[in-house]
Amino acid sequence: MDEYESLAFDHAPMGIALTENRIIRTCNLSFADMFGYKKQDLIGQSFRLLYGSDEEFHQIRDIGLKPLSLSLPYTDERLMLRSDGSRIWCRFRARTLTPDRPLARTVLSFALIDDSMSGPKLTPRERDILLLLSKGLTSKEMARSLSLSPRTIEDVRARLLKKFKVKNVALLLSRLSGFHKPGA
Repeated sequence: MDEYESLAFDHAPMGIALTENRIIRTCNLSFADMFGYKKQDLIGQSFRLLYGSDEEFHQIRDIGLKPLSLSLPYTDERLMLRSDGSRIWCRFRARTLTPDRPLARTVLSFALIDDSMSGPKLTPRERDILLLLSKGLTSKEMARSLSLSPRTIEDVRARLLKKFKVKNVALLLSRLSGFHKPGA
């Protein structure tokens, strides 16, 4: 990589990583900074490092496999774990270089989602509910997981549908994955 390519890669305004079977083979400085690590400390590490639990790491793996296997990019929003244990909400994009084995070699990008962005603003509770919705949990399961009442979960779900101007959870999740555009 020449000097200009290296500068563009390392200082891109989003985190970029190349993975092989969910192992980080390279990443840019923006990616390392976003997650609170030094670049050299991430190389060779499993992406598991950036998830809160083994369960979360394994559940999220299969979500984007279908579009990747069709040589399409995959996009969603997700909570990720920083080195200090805090969570960050990211817009995630992936493109595989090996459609027949989508996770064999993948280019990933991560952009922080913050309150200065346009579009609906999400509370931490709404983000928690969205993450659990994307895992397919029922309201009762979410309530147990978050130590809330099922009624509270239903209220937050209704608020999310209204914020994103969709009629059901399936449309909400497809909107967040980039497959559904407002007004479509």
